[in-house]
Amino acid sequence: MAMIKDNRTIAAANGIASDSAFGAVTPPLYLSSNFAFREFGQAQEYEYSRTSNPTRDLLADTLSKLEGGAGAVITSSGMAAVNLVLCLLRPGDKVIAPHDCYGGTYRLLSALANKRHFEISYVDQQDDTAMAAAVEQGASLILVETPSNPLMRVVDIGKMSQHAKSAGARLVVDNTFLSPALQQPIALGADLVIHSTTKYLNGHSDVVGGAVIAANTNDVAELRGWANMIGVTGAPFDSYLTLRGIRSLYPRIERQQETAMAVAAFLSQRPEIRVVHYPGLPSHPGHEIAARQQNGFGAMLSFELNGGLEAVGRFVAALKVFTLAESLGGVESLVAHPATMTHVGMGEEARRAAGISDGLLRASIGLEARTDLLADLSSALTSIG
Repeated sequence: MAMIKDNRTIAAANGIASDSAFGAVTPPLYLSSNFAFREFGQAQEYEYSRTSNPTRDLLADTLSKLEGGAGAVITSSGMAAVNLVLCLLRPGDKVIAPHDCYGGTYRLLSALANKRHFEISYVDQQDDTAMAAAVEQGASLILVETPSNPLMRVVDIGKMSQHAKSAGARLVVDNTFLSPALQQPIALGADLVIHSTTKYLNGHSDVVGGAVIAANTNDVAELRGWANMIGVTGAPFDSYLTLRGIRSLYPRIERQQETAMAVAAFLSQRPEIRVVHYPGLPSHPGHEIAARQQNGFGAMLSFELNGGLEAVGRFVAALKVFTLAESLGGVESLVAHPATMTHVGMGEEARRAAGISDGLLRASIGLEARTDLLADLSSALTSIG
């Protein structure tokens, strides 16, 4: 596929009709945990599936092409991908992370920093003065989430790349919320890109997985070595399902973000809601940056209900189409309450500092009819009015 330029074609067709054994159009699933040696002392291309597997390698190749990387490592979960990147650090190294990052990432970073694996600073990355001050203290790795989870804050990746270069640090961007269909951080200066493939890449809420894509071959080799040593590589069947999901990534996310824009516009007009966080709205503080560095505004949004926890309880109980559940990026529409679900592990003080209130809800917009989703939201909002 060397001549193919359009990522939509790569997503749909990478690996298609490549089976040399029987001419299968769909790439085969290789579930074998081990592979026969050609003869004594002579291994074939594959030996053991923890180290490498044909199905997992095809998924890695596809993601590497979509993100414009030098290679990728497929992991067993999104958090395994974050942890794999942290394996590149040494004691005494300094990490700059967003103060409002995903709760699971915050929990992992804090736990490892408490064990002195590295030093951590949580910074409001939209605050140029705060970022400059943090970088001045030295940094080995700068972690960025854009848009952030759950407040949809947008960070200028190009500006973060300049900070990283000035400090001699790696820039790592979590691209889970947008996928390579809508944002390609490596082209904007990132060294590593992280995904929870559980989300948009798989897109059907039936796989847990992760990936790290690296911009240079040295990082690819080091990440592969660590992934093999600590055993976080993804399972072949999960890789097969994720690759199948990627085939429809572009049409899925294009439809989902169209509906998300309609939902955000609808919610922003409702008196029951204090604020809507969606970068596609011109009123969003990060709208201009998002329009510049993204290929679309995505299908994630959050909003804050007037009335706090009591209003949240009544609202989610009244929903009929949206499902109250964690995770995101599937074909079904979900709503989550970060303070008691995805970000509960941060603790109340850290949530307050990040701006995550008890009235905040996060929505993942799926493929249902727009009219049904809007009617469901309208009915649920009326129930708390």
